[in-house]
Parts: sequence; structure tokens; C-alpha cells
Amino acid sequence: MNSHVFAVAWLLWPLLCVGRLPAYLEPHFTNLPSSQANHENFSNPNHMEEVSTYESPSTNDGTTRPGRRVIITSVWLECNTRSLVTNVRSTELKATNVADGLRRIPAGFYVSVSIADEHWRTSNNPMDPTTGVAEWNDPIDLPLDVSAEVNVQIYALFEPGNTIEQLEGELLHKRSITVAELIEHSRSSRPIAFSTTEGDVVSSGTCLQVTTETLSPADDSEVVHCRAAARRADSKADDEPQATVSGQNYIHPRDGHQESPFKRAGRKVKALISSVFRARGSSNVSNTVLTAVEQRSNRADLDEAIEHHRSALQLMRGGHPGRSSSLSNLGTSLQSRFKQRGDGKDLDEAIECHQSALQLRPEGHPQHSSSLNNLANALWIRFEQRGDGKDLDKAIEHHQGALQLRPEGHPQRSLSLNNLAGALQTRFEQRGDGKDLDEGVKHHQGTLQLTPKGHPQRSTSLNNLATALWTRFEQRGDGKDLDEAIEHHQGALQLRPEGHPQHSSSLNNLAGTLLTRFEQRGDGKDLDEAIEHHQGALQLMPEGHPQRSSSLNNLANALRIRFQQRGDGKDLDEAIEQQQGALQLMPEGHPQCSSSLNNLANALWIRFEQRGDGKDLDEAIEHHQGALQLRPEGHPQRSLSLNNLATTLWTRFEQRGDGKDLDKAIEHHQGALQLMPEGHPQRSSSLNNLAGILQTRFEQRGDGKDLDEAIEHHQGALQLMPEGHPQRSSSLNNLATALRKRFQQQGDGKDLDEAIEHHQGALQLTPEGHPQRSLSLNNLANALRTRFQQRGDGKDLDKAIEHHQGTLQLTPEGHPWHSSSLNNLAGALGTRFQEQGDEKDLDEALQLSYAAVEQSVTDFSHLTAEMHLASLHLILWSTQHMEKNLQDAMYHYKEAAEFAHANLFEGLSCCQQWITVAEQNHHMSALDAYTKTLHLLDYHISATTSVLSQHQTQKHFPPDLAVNAASCALRQGNTCLAVELLEQGRALHWTQIARFRTSLEDLYSQDPSKQVLVGQFQNLSALLNKCAEVSFTHDKFIAEARQQQYRNLLEQWNKVVDEIRTIKGFSHFLLPPLFADLQEAACQGPIIILIASQFSCDAIIVLYMQPPIHLPLKMTLEELHDLVLQLGQNYQHPQGPDYSIFIELMDELWKKVIFPVVQKLKAFMRRHSHIWWCPTSIFTALPLHCAGEYKHGGQVLSKLFVSSYTPSLSALIKAHTRSTKMTQEITFAAIGQATPDTSLTTLKFSPLHYIEHELDGIEALLPIPSVMFTKVMGLEATRDQALQMLVDNQWLHISCHGRQVPEEPFKSCLAMADGLVSLLDIINANISTHEFAFLSACETAMGDLSTPDEVIHLAAGLQFMGVKSVIGTLWQVRDDVAYKVVLAFYKEFCKNGTLDCTMAARALHAAVATLAKDGVSLQDRAMFVHIGI
Repeated sequence: MNSHVFAVAWLLWPLLCVGRLPAYLEPHFTNLPSSQANHENFSNPNHMEEVSTYESPSTNDGTTRPGRRVIITSVWLECNTRSLVTNVRSTELKATNVADGLRRIPAGFYVSVSIADEHWRTSNNPMDPTTGVAEWNDPIDLPLDVSAEVNVQIYALFEPGNTIEQLEGELLHKRSITVAELIEHSRSSRPIAFSTTEGDVVSSGTCLQVTTETLSPADDSEVVHCRAAARRADSKADDEPQATVSGQNYIHPRDGHQESPFKRAGRKVKALISSVFRARGSSNVSNTVLTAVEQRSNRADLDEAIEHHRSALQLMRGGHPGRSSSLSNLGTSLQSRFKQRGDGKDLDEAIECHQSALQLRPEGHPQHSSSLNNLANALWIRFEQRGDGKDLDKAIEHHQGALQLRPEGHPQRSLSLNNLAGALQTRFEQRGDGKDLDEGVKHHQGTLQLTPKGHPQRSTSLNNLATALWTRFEQRGDGKDLDEAIEHHQGALQLRPEGHPQHSSSLNNLAGTLLTRFEQRGDGKDLDEAIEHHQGALQLMPEGHPQRSSSLNNLANALRIRFQQRGDGKDLDEAIEQQQGALQLMPEGHPQCSSSLNNLANALWIRFEQRGDGKDLDEAIEHHQGALQLRPEGHPQRSLSLNNLATTLWTRFEQRGDGKDLDKAIEHHQGALQLMPEGHPQRSSSLNNLAGILQTRFEQRGDGKDLDEAIEHHQGALQLMPEGHPQRSSSLNNLATALRKRFQQQGDGKDLDEAIEHHQGALQLTPEGHPQRSLSLNNLANALRTRFQQRGDGKDLDKAIEHHQGTLQLTPEGHPWHSSSLNNLAGALGTRFQEQGDEKDLDEALQLSYAAVEQSVTDFSHLTAEMHLASLHLILWSTQHMEKNLQDAMYHYKEAAEFAHANLFEGLSCCQQWITVAEQNHHMSALDAYTKTLHLLDYHISATTSVLSQHQTQKHFPPDLAVNAASCALRQGNTCLAVELLEQGRALHWTQIARFRTSLEDLYSQDPSKQVLVGQFQNLSALLNKCAEVSFTHDKFIAEARQQQYRNLLEQWNKVVDEIRTIKGFSHFLLPPLFADLQEAACQGPIIILIASQFSCDAIIVLYMQPPIHLPLKMTLEELHDLVLQLGQNYQHPQGPDYSIFIELMDELWKKVIFPVVQKLKAFMRRHSHIWWCPTSIFTALPLHCAGEYKHGGQVLSKLFVSSYTPSLSALIKAHTRSTKMTQEITFAAIGQATPDTSLTTLKFSPLHYIEHELDGIEALLPIPSVMFTKVMGLEATRDQALQMLVDNQWLHISCHGRQVPEEPFKSCLAMADGLVSLLDIINANISTHEFAFLSACETAMGDLSTPDEVIHLAAGLQFMGVKSVIGTLWQVRDDVAYKVVLAFYKEFCKNGTLDCTMAARALHAAVATLAKDGVSLQDRAMFVHIGI
């Protein structure tokens, strides 16, 4: 058999995931010698969320706060001053921009504080000349009455000398503020701004940073600093922290440095909010608003803050010394809004602001390094959003520049090391250059060295180094890196004991790395400890805590993993419950609501896969749709939601088989790819996802374009993963599986060799211990086995078995892919038994196969397992010849067919294999196999949009399926079923069109109350018919949009049809007709069905109200092919057809086919009675009506009966039963075109000389008084005019050039003055009430020999579309012969002075007989045929 391999990238992205998206390969397991494949999927590996490192923006004096590299952010901890405070003390004061506006620099500054009658004064401190900052560390006790007013004054001393402490200074600024406001400013790190009064000469930008401490009753010496805990640092002030884990993604904090050291206390609460204050109060207002934005997520506040920053910038034009800081602040705020709303314009403007600030701070400027850092961080953000590698390279370049300006000993060196390390790590994850990762680790190690034991930032450095080591472990698999990462996280946790504001973050990070180690080594202690740490983190976030939802999410993730390992449903239920709780904590409008919806949807999807409750899957899709709605065009996470929704829709398609879900999933994956243009870091994963689902659709519908496109996308993904890239093995595997699939479809050995080469490359990249090694072993084994089946090299088969055994060892009992591994190994062993005959191989294969059947859990895996067992029992049958083995094989084929809905395309392949085996062994189940296959094929074709697409789709299936089914029924003695199967399996395209053009007049006349239902059916049918009429397009997006529209309409149409079938008398509405219904076709005369099958050639005479008559024919299919070949060669002979050869062929046709039928007909039919032929298969290419013993003057069919043809019994029934629209006049149009324009087509036509004479002769013969005659010729006979005449006239005669197009039969045409009237045009025309058409042109009834049972030619198209009676030609006809036949026909047809379409057959019969007397050769007369009544 041909075994298949399939790899799908399942990417359920995590909450806020902007990091790498690995390609996830799924093993594909196959059967034994059958042609079926089994698609199995491994579970997804981890994702890691990447977040940039940022340095805080410049403050008023130009200094910068250190950045913090974070992946999972710590929680917000509120400082409850009322419950802790027994005394309040000011411990630190810092004034910025204190000397702005002064004409000379003071010798020093001091601050005076007055409360009621008490006064304090700080020491006199000089200003730092480079930063413009003056600082004091003098403690000042404040009253417990928080409403008390505090008067703050700043003085400058201009007198130098040692007695400066006793001097009185000049008052610069003063401000009144309450104790409560002081505490609030301290806890939020918001400086106190001093406004300028009338006449002041100093800067209005001066502000005072006050740090207060509250002393607890337990220990007055311990200080509680109201500052923010370390969290994600960004280039904007006060990023809203996020701590989320989604799906299988672990998010670890990468903390950065903070400017002020942490001070330990019994209950420490820290909050650091960066605020920037600028000129004339605008910055004060904007930063106050910005703080509110970040605390309340208020969009209006953020807009207000940005407007204030713009106002401040406008006040600092030209060379204002504060302009660079104002630019930096505006850029920071714009970045904040971008992250909240995703508008790329904000990010671009932010970068422009930072670039402008950098230009104002050239080399040598004290803030040059800070501006480099800020610009680098903004570029980093843009890279993560758009994927332009130039942004990332520039960001690294600027970070390197900042680091060079911060040499050994510089206070900000550790910050630059940290930021550069983070950017390098990001570049590694995008390009896979291990040097970047190693350099990142090195810089993190350097950062740690600058934060020795006792350093307040040591825990942060430990955390960041741990995260980098964890990343390197994920790429190279060196357990030492993982162990060291865990060690560092444990060290960080020790430095953050209970009460430390980062304790919960360290608990979370340590939990994440422990989870990773658990997944690598399987030690349950690691998993349990990880859950314990997540539970500890959650306990630190009680009800009402702003980060409780994030902690709930992280714990839910760990519980889900434990569920997947131990199968305790309580863990999964608890995980979902906690994620639902997390969602409830995010009210409508919350910025993280979409992320929470995403995470809950992922968990529900997992539970669905475990328990199969469709409600979970539907709810997951609903939540993903909700998340997508919250992420409109331009949102940075829209591609994530498109991807996740596509994945769940894909899952639902695989469960329920609704093609709409598959098409919608492809649409979403295409949308995700469009959001990831060239250079985007996630483009490779998106290419992989789209390729995988296109491959699924190929397997469903068999359109090779889907497979070719899938391979193209896989190749594109591989190009984005060069040597050393961490996901290269996955990409190699995916491309290999697609190439192998194409080899199985097209047989190009190059595809197979390339697939094996890629699988071998993937295996080399997955050494022992690699989590994907079992997948690589399995896929390589399948490819080698396929090559063995093609070339017979036993080494390939032995190696395949070796790899399958290795796969089974890596997927032991309990592993989700254990049954598939059993199945694959069994298949390979069965193949080797067939080759080498070792019964041990067969016994082991059977044992493994039964185990696989018992453990298969999905419909498709069960289908594969059953097919596999069927193949093994066939092997036993071939070797032992025990009837039970054959019966068992047929049983398993039948069981497999019951699951065909799991994969329609593979299910059809399964049924075809069942047919083959049953026919080979003459088993009675063959008839069941045919019946099932025809039903699936009809369903498969009906799901395809246009008639052109349907025709292409059917070419993937055997063209003789229907005739073989009929032959099988005849061989089993069931003639009626043979007729039913023929009607069901032939002319499928016409059947689909007829379904959508069915009238419900009978239903409405019986029950007028069903008017609404009838209207729905008619409207939907009209829309579907319009879809079917649309011409084929090569634009895949247009085609897929049409397909989606078609499927939506088809679903609604099917529901209406189901409702109609519930009405009495309509239970069989539009179902395949029963024989009793089909007999109606013989109401005017017998119908002879000729069946040409590889198993037998037969004739069935269908009689009205009588049992059918079966006549076995003494002619084989090979003899028929030879007869058709000789006939074609004779007609195509350069010297013209040889009459003697033609009559010899007609004699053979008479003896072996026609004579047995005539003998039977003579028993109950009068001479010259009207009979109908319904040829199938190769019979459609023969002039049956011309058969006879011409050579010896014996019997000739045309002298015994009048012959007509019908493409199907249903078409003839329709012609018989359709009532004629009574009009006073008959509208008859004659269209003639002798010289068509060939410039617009590749077809070439010579002039016709008898067209005008022919049409004039018709006009002369018609009974004009009762006929409204219209004649169109020459330049007036255009394409549009011909189509209009076709619609407007119930009687038609067309004389012109005609051409059958074998490769594309729906493009068969009639040539007009300016173009071609194609068969597709005829299908689109409304001719349902037409009576008669004479096509006096070449090849109008010729048909397509590649699909003869579809009867695709111009004459059949007219008849199927509604014309009761049609005359056409089998081959090319000479102009003069056509002229003679036409005149003879109309002379006979009109001789009674009336027109009756039912007399057309007899008129043609008489005309041809007349021409025989005029010397027209038999082969020329033979080409005219009548179709219909």
C-alpha cells in the first residue's frame, strides 16, 4: 500500500504571545499494504512569550531610570499606609531643574519645611553640574495627621565659603501640600512640581522628589517604601503589568535594574512609577493623567496625557534645553497608546520622537546613552510587531553604542548589559545564530557580576540570567543550562522571601522552569513543586488583587499539564474553572479581556480533545471569535487570534466534517499570514500552519493545487530557518511529508527521494532525548517504506522497521500516539512478511494491530486501524486460504467505511480499496462497497462549487465506477439496482445542476401553506445555481471566497430539503431515484442501456411498467476499445474514411451488441417503433443507430427501428413530463455564421459556403403562418446575439463551426462572428421551456472519452438544461453534407404544416434514409443523432 505521512502545525498561541512560534510536527501513521493513510498528531511543545527590555524615559533633569527586562511581570502590591503607619518621616529629597533660569550657578541649595509652628531645614548641598539635580538625605518627621499642610520652600545660596550652613539663601520656589499628598507622591514616585509665579526668572520645570517612610508598630526602624515592584519595563512610564501563561507557554520574568535600591522590612511594599514633568505644568498634568491611565486603563486619560505632552513640546521650540526631554516623554506616551490600541502610527511617531531627541543629544552629551537606549527599545517593539530585521539590528546597534558609553564602573553599565542581552536573545530566536544567544548569556553573566551578594538588584540579575539559560537549553538541550537556570531562580527566590514584593514573581518563574524540566525528564516532583509555587503566588494575590487573574491563569496552565500527564480530570476542570475566574476579573473593556478569552478557549479545546464534548469545542470557538473581535485590523495580536480561531475551526472540521469550518480556518490562516509579511519573525510559523491546513483540504477534496501550494509554503518556511535555526528540524519534516504526499499522487520519484533526504536531516537534528525524535523516526520510517514499495530495496524496509521500533519505544503505553506507533510497526512487519515469509513478522503484526484497534480513539485513527486489520487478514487469506480470513478482511473494510466521514477523501480511497479486494475475491460485499462509494462521491462532488471545479474533482476518481457498480449488481442478479446505481453514478455534474433547478409546483398546489418553504427552496436553489454557473478562476482568494459562499448556501439548502422530505409524498425528494421512478422514462418506448465494464459487457432493456430485461453481451471491454480505436483512425485518415472499413466495424457492432438486443425487442415491438439508446462508458463513442449487416445485405438497425439517444433516464423523464407552454405563435430562430472571427481564439476555422443557403431553405420549408421566424447571419450573428436568441426562442437551428474541447469539455463551443458560445454559456442560459434545437455543426454530440459517463457535449447540455428534442453530430461533418441533411430533415419535419418536437427523431430517420438514395455515404449519414423525445 501507499503509506502517508502528514504533519500539521497546531499553534494555539498564548496570551500576549509575541515570541517564537515553533512548527509542531505531528506523526502520520499508516496501514499495511493498503493505500490508506492515518493522520496522527503529537501534542504541542511549549511557547515562550517574549517581551522587550526597556529603559525608562528621561526625567526632567535628563537622567534615566534603569530598565527591567521582564517576561512574566510581577504583581502590583498596594501600600496600606493607614494600617501600618505609626510615624511618617521624609527620608530623601531630590530637586531637578533647580537652577534653570538662573543667571549664575548657586554655591548650594537647601529645602525648608514648615508644618504649623514647627520648622525643618536640610543641609546645604551643591547641585550636580551634569544633571542639574540636588539631593538631600536629611530625615524630616511628619505628623500622623495626613490632612496637615506642609509648606515646602527651596532656597539657593550664592555665597561660597565654609560657613555656608549658617547662611540664608534666596527663595526660588515654594509650594503647600498635605501630608497625605506627600505620601501619595512618594508611593507613586511622582515629583512635586513647582509652578512659576508672576515675575519669576527661574524655570517652571523645577520639581521635588520626596521619599517618605512609614514606621510599623513592630519595629520603628523598618521602612516600608511605597514603590512599585519590579515589572515589565517599557519605554513608557508605568506599564500595566501582565502575568499570563496560555496554552503550553511559560512566561518567565526577566527583571532589569532599578535606580533606587530595595530596602528590606517586615512588610515591604514597593511601587515605582516613572513620571516625567516638563514646562509650564503641562507635563505635570500629563504624567498625572498617565498614571491614572495605567492604573485604570482609561483610554481618554491616555489621550489627555499625550495632548499635554504635545503642548509641553510646543512650548520648547528651537534650542530650548528641555526639548529633548519633552520629545522623549511624548515618544514614551505614544508607545503606551500603541501597546494599548495597536495603532502603528503611534509607534512610528514615538520612534521619530526618540530619534529627534537623540539628534539633540549628540556624542558627548550626558544623555546620549539614555537616548540611544530609549530609541533602541522603541525599535525593538516595532520589530516585534512588524518583523523588519533592520529595526532589530538597529536596536542592537544602539544598545551596543549605549554600552560603550557606560564603561567599567559606570552606574548604568549593568542596565546596558541587560538590555543588550535581551535584544541579542530576540535576534537569536528569529535567526537562530547561536553567537547571539551565547553573547546574551555572557552579558547577563556580566550583569550578575556587577550585582554581587548583598546588591539590591542581585535577585533581578539572577532571574534574567536564568531566563537566558533556559532559552539556550530549549535550543540545544544541554541539561546543565536548565539546571543552572533553576538554580538561579531558586537563588532569586531566596533573596525574595515572604513579604518581598517580587516573591510571587520568583515563585512563578521558578515554577515555569521546573515545568520545563519535568517535561524533559518526567520527574513528577518537579511538576508538583511547580504547582505548589504557582499556588503560593496565587495566595499572595487575594480577591480584589489586580493581578489575581494572571496568577489564576498561570496556575491553571500548570494544572493542565499535570492533567495531561496523569489524567486526573479534576486538574483540568480546576484549570478551566480558574481561567473562567480570571476572565470574570476582566470586565468588558479591560485591555487583557481578549487575552483571557484566548486562554480559556485553549483550555476548553484541550478538554474537548480529552472528553469529546462538543459544547467545549463550540465554546472555545466562541471565545476565540470574541477575542478576534477585540483585536480589529491593526491590533498587534490580531494574527494570534486569527491563528487560534483557525486551529479550533480546523479541529471542529475534523470532528464534524463541515467544509465551512475548513474553508474558514484556511481563510483565517491566510489572514494571519498577510499580517506577517517578508521579514516578520513569525512568518515561518504562519506559512507552516497554512501549508498544513491546505494539505488537509487536499486530502478532503483532492485538488492538487492545494497540495502544490502547501509544498510552496513549506519551502518558504524552510528558507526562513537556515542551518542552526531551532525549528529547522520541524520545517524539514513538514516539507518532507508534503513531498511524500505529492509523490503518492503524481509518482515523481524525485519528490520521494527529496522527502527522505529531508526526513534524514530532521532526524539528525533530533538526537537521543529530543522530544520530537519519535516523530522524526516515524516519518522517516514511513518514507523509507514507501520507497521500498516503489523500488523493492529490502534495506529500505529493514531500516523502516528499525525506525518504527524506535518510535514505539519512545511512545509507550499511555502515550497518546502509542496506538498509531503500534499500527505503523504492524504495517511494516506485514509488508516484510509478504516479501520474506517469516511468520514471526505476521504474528507480531496481527498482535500489534489488534492492540492498535482497541486503543484508537478518534474516527480517523479508527478508520486507519480497521483498514490495517483488513490488509493483514488479506495476507492471511493469500497464504492460508481460510474463508474466515477473507470474511474478517471484508468485515474490517466495512467497519472502516463507517468512519469515512472523518476524512472524506481518504474514506473514498478506503471504499475503492474495498471494491478492488472484494472484486478480486468475488466477494458479495463488493456491491455494498460500490453503493457506499457512489454515495460518498455524490456528497463529495456536491460540495464543490462550479461545474468546472466538479469536473476537475471527478478526474481524481475512476471514470468507470458507475458501470462497474452496475456490472456488480447484474452479476449478483439485481438488475433494478444496476439501473439505480448507473443513474446515481453517471452524469453527476448534470445531476447537481438539476437539483438546484427543481420545481416545487406540486408541493405548492397540494399545500399552499408551504409557500414560505417553497420560496426558501427556490431562492436558495437560484443562488446555488448562480454559484455553479460562475466560471473557473485561478485567483485562489476569489475561488475560496466563492467556495465559502457556496458552502454556506448549500448548508441552508440541505436544511430546507430535509424539511421538505418530512412532508407526505415528498420523502424521497431529490434522493437518487428508485427503479420504479426510472421506469417512467420508457413510457413512449423501451430504453436500452449498454454497460461496458472491465468485468462484463451487458445490455438492460428498461420497459414501462414491466421488469427490466438483462442481456449479457459476448463482447469484452478490450474488444470495444479496439472497435472505437479503429473507428477513430478510419475517420481521421488523411485520405478520408474508408467505407469498407466502416461497414466492417458496423457489422461487428451489430453481431456482438445490437443483434442480441434486436432479437429480444422483436418479441414485443412492432417494426419501425421508436427506441432509445442509453450508452455508457466506451459505448458513447459508437454510432449504435448505424449498426447492421451492410456487407452481406442482411439486417440493419435503421430498417427495423427508429433510434434516439438519451444521456440518462432522468433527462428523458424530465423531457416527457415537462408541459409545453402554450402560445399563439411558435418562435423559431435560425442562426448562421459562415466566417467566424478567429483572432480572439486559438481555434482556427475555414469559411462555410452553404450556411446562407441552409437558412434560406429552412425559412422556405417552415409553416410560416404558425411560426414567428427570425434569421440572424453574418456580422449580426455575434456571441451575445446568439445567446439572446437562444433564450428568447423555443425552437432553434444553429449552423456554424462547432468544436469539442476534450481537455476542457465545458469549453466546447459554437463559433460566432466575434467569439465563442461555450457549453458553459448554454448551462447559464434559461432554456428550461424550449422544445427543439438542431445543431448543424461539427462534434456537437461527440463527448469526452476521458469521462464518457459524464456526457459532456453541446447537445447533451441543451437537453439537460431543458430542450426536449436535440439533433447533433458525432464527428466532423462536411458543409455540403450538413446542408443536404438539414433540408431533407425539415422537408420531412414540416410536411404536415405543423411543428411537433416529438416527431424530430422520425423526421431525421426518414431524411437520412432519403439521402442514402442520393449517394450520401453511410459514414456521413451516421454522424447525425437525435437526443431526447
